[in-house]
Amino acid sequence: MALALQQAGFENAINVLVVEDDNNLREALTDTLQLADYAVIAVSSAEDALKQLALYSDIRMIVSDVNMGGMSGHELLRCVKQDYPQIPMMLITAYASISESVDAMKQGAVDYLVKPFAPNTLVETVARHLGVAQISGDEPVAMAPSSQQLLQLAKRVAQSDSTVLVVGESGTGKEVLARYIHDHSPRRHQPFIAINCAAIPENMLEAMLFGHEKGAYTGAHTSSPGKFEQANGGTLLLDEISEMDIGLQAKLLRVLQEREVERLGGRKTIKLDVRVIATSNRDMRSEVVAGKFREDLYYRLSVLPLQWAPLRDRIEDIIPLAEKLLQKHAHKQNRRGVNLSPSAQQMLLAYPWPGNVRELDNIMQRALILQPGKSIQAEDLGLGGEGTYSQSPISYSQKPNLLQAAQAVNPVMDDGGDRQPSFAAQAFANASFCASQFSVGAVNNEHLALVSNQPVQHSSLNNPALGNDLKQREYEIIMNTLRNERGSRKNTAERLGISARTLRYKIARLREEGYDITE
Repeated sequence: MALALQQAGFENAINVLVVEDDNNLREALTDTLQLADYAVIAVSSAEDALKQLALYSDIRMIVSDVNMGGMSGHELLRCVKQDYPQIPMMLITAYASISESVDAMKQGAVDYLVKPFAPNTLVETVARHLGVAQISGDEPVAMAPSSQQLLQLAKRVAQSDSTVLVVGESGTGKEVLARYIHDHSPRRHQPFIAINCAAIPENMLEAMLFGHEKGAYTGAHTSSPGKFEQANGGTLLLDEISEMDIGLQAKLLRVLQEREVERLGGRKTIKLDVRVIATSNRDMRSEVVAGKFREDLYYRLSVLPLQWAPLRDRIEDIIPLAEKLLQKHAHKQNRRGVNLSPSAQQMLLAYPWPGNVRELDNIMQRALILQPGKSIQAEDLGLGGEGTYSQSPISYSQKPNLLQAAQAVNPVMDDGGDRQPSFAAQAFANASFCASQFSVGAVNNEHLALVSNQPVQHSSLNNPALGNDLKQREYEIIMNTLRNERGSRKNTAERLGISARTLRYKIARLREEGYDITE
């Protein structure tokens, strides 16, 4: 049961769900957020949080403790990412569980706070992830000449109302650049709303963008504004827009052209005053040529295209970025005076950064966990093959098969000894005896490799048509199940025993290979 639902006088306020089993801390979190003009739904357990999420479709963010009786914050995060991927979730943790919180961020948590923390830290963090405020000093690091030129161009772009397309490799900081444009535009005091088009299932993305009325679909218990309405007067960031279904692209194009939106299940149009910024980590022109992205939408979005260079091509930015990220995470952990040693700086400059700034952020978090002192050394980064932690793969001995394991425990005796056979050897002997007692027709010896130490050399393994046959069979199974489930991807994934994300990946892969997917 919700212990607090403070919404009086907050008709237009943003709803934040607070999950905390400690009564005093829950009350403090609630008071802090209410003083910042948020409407708070406070519950004492993750189980109650899931009940509230099912009742209220307008919850915009979740703030949850990690260690609670019953379901933990990590378990709640997994449920939220599966059933409510559009809702950002932040974790509150103790110092001892920082490493777990870093893993949770990799699983989808947007941020974490370490107890104890100042009230304004909570408000600023929530505001940043909801897009209603920009934190002072949170501008992009631009020491490289190419970065400085890009920011100068972005400032000029910010003064117009045209749509902007930001492209670049994954992890280069495209959303940071989008926020920079918003903060230097006349809309800086209005909302900045971001939505990741790749993280939300196709059947939910339309409702998330355009909103819905009560009863528009199963589970729509209340009316809810979409991201376009939430961003009205401000800026809407469509992150990874190249992952959007081509059918939804046509509806998005109409909204951009007409500057009005109609909720799902609604009858009236809502006028919009929104500046749209889109991002992609793909070559958009190639996507258009391949028929995966609408050409007319591409031209509508790319009025002012900008491109972040990968981190490996802006060497001058690496150390300032690393120091900024290090201080940010050290501040969360209430650590002062942490710095990068010369050896650590040299290793950062030598590394090629395939994951760009996002990888650098993870490395700084890792270094703080591995090094409790104030000086981060090269071995604390875990980038090489040495040190306490290394991200390089470790070469272990080869895994033995069952016979090799049995022989290691009970080796065959060459001197004719009468050692008792091992349990595993007896099991194989019994299996061989049973096989000899029953007629199974003509059996080729190549099919009896189960008890052989040699790898199976079946003639069909060298047949290149085998892979195509398997793909064809996978295609048939997916299509038949989709038809049986009347096009429902969620039900299809459940029937097949896979996640909805895995099903989307398989369908996308089959489409790329030329299979006709009709739903």
